[in-house]
Amino acid sequence: MEALQKIAILASVQSYTAIAIGIIIGLGALGACIGVAMMCSKFLESAARQPELIPQLQGKVFLLLGLIDAAFIISVGVALFLATNNPLLNALK
Repeated sequence: MEALQKIAILASVQSYTAIAIGIIIGLGALGACIGVAMMCSKFLESAARQPELIPQLQGKVFLLLGLIDAAFIISVGVALFLATNNPLLNALK
């Protein structure tokens, strides 16, 4: 009976981990997409108002695009860590 309980606990930890991975990647992608969309829309608005500032603003926009995407890539890395080497499963064993 105890072996079945351990299997049930391991299965529930794995299922909750899968749900957490989906939430991490989904919310990370959603946040990155919203951040990029808002930043690029503001860049286009400012470029339309003052075209002479486009070269200065463009470098800052590309820098921030990289930082926003880096935050999403870090969340994907954390999700992959949880998928391959789950510390919760190691604590149960």
